[in-house]
Amino acid sequence: MAAGVSTTSGEFVHEHLDNGVEFAADVLPQRNTVALCFRMLSGLADEPPKLTGVGAIVQQTLSKGTRRFDGRGLADAFDRLGVQWATVSGRQTMLVRVLCLPEFVLDVTDLVAEMICHPTFPDDACQVAVELAQQELRHLEDEPQDLLRIMIQRLTLGPVLGQHIGGTPASLARLTPDVIRDHWRKVYHAGRLQVVAAGPVDAAKLARRIEHCFAGLGSPERGGRESADFEFKPAREHRHKELEQQYIGITLPGLPRDHDDFPVEQVLIGVLAGGMSGRLFTEVREKQGLVYWVGAWHEQPRGKGVFHLGASTTPERCDRTYQTLLRELQRVGEDLTAAETTRARDSLIAQYETEDDLTRARAGRLSDDLFHFGRPLGLSPKLDALRAVTPDRVAAYARRLPADQLCVATLGPRAL
Repeated sequence: MAAGVSTTSGEFVHEHLDNGVEFAADVLPQRNTVALCFRMLSGLADEPPKLTGVGAIVQQTLSKGTRRFDGRGLADAFDRLGVQWATVSGRQTMLVRVLCLPEFVLDVTDLVAEMICHPTFPDDACQVAVELAQQELRHLEDEPQDLLRIMIQRLTLGPVLGQHIGGTPASLARLTPDVIRDHWRKVYHAGRLQVVAAGPVDAAKLARRIEHCFAGLGSPERGGRESADFEFKPAREHRHKELEQQYIGITLPGLPRDHDDFPVEQVLIGVLAGGMSGRLFTEVREKQGLVYWVGAWHEQPRGKGVFHLGASTTPERCDRTYQTLLRELQRVGEDLTAAETTRARDSLIAQYETEDDLTRARAGRLSDDLFHFGRPLGLSPKLDALRAVTPDRVAAYARRLPADQLCVATLGPRAL
């Protein structure tokens, strides 16, 4: 393997390469495809306050022209190799996801490196990307659930991570091609890059290729691995909008991925919102007929956690719906049954094991392991942790949830 600190655990290879890139591989000799994830640890936290949205524009224009290719030429080069690929940006990372045949892994790595290391950001492509982003902001007005999501994220995650990754009309207007190029130069560094592969790969050969083709990408110093910088503060906001439905979003502090009780929170989410058997569906929708849609979920910015409840109802029923959501959350700590716990726990285990058959899912899970834990974990420890979850642990955790630390966002004709 290339020089650097390396560890091998079971079928996993994990290295910090000399050029700064963190590399991991889940070697699966019997698979027929290879999945790759290139994760650049850069997001909203790296964007100047007046330039929000610039990270998403960088991500969208990386592929529009490079040192060797114009946008069409790069797309054709991927197509000739039969590659499925996509890019996506978030609050803390930018991802390039790739699926290809094993014999093309090194060539695909070269193409992704060309895109990440040598983009030219053509003026016309930058202008088109900004115009499309402005159109998407206008279209948000017709998507109440997206508007609610933006509201509750701003309340919960604060003035930096809580910003909309798509920017604002004012910030997008400032995004010239030079600004976009400058942001790429400032934050796209090899020390912020994590590359993972899953499938029948020669890990040593792939590591050498990554070390070669990402050499010289900014600084090799490790960065972007800090915990999400926000503090949970109770808040409430209502936005008046003439709609037939009323939308309610509630958040409270949750757990980070590396917390010992994270599997307990996973099971609690399953009890509440695990399909048509979940408590929220059966109690709030089916029995009381209060909502059109109801759900519970959680998200984990690096080192933190957020617990979500949400619903859409009629304006006349919004207060009752809000109280019922909180009551159902509280009630889990009072009368949770062993059958409910088993159903939620077994459903999660089945989901994990089903996804394990997908090479793309194995790569995604390994990439998440590096992001949240700093090392490969694999599936077995997660399944063992889920199997150890008992009804008492779930009920105790539900009782500990700080229901006095709520962020509440409502959208519609009526405030709570």
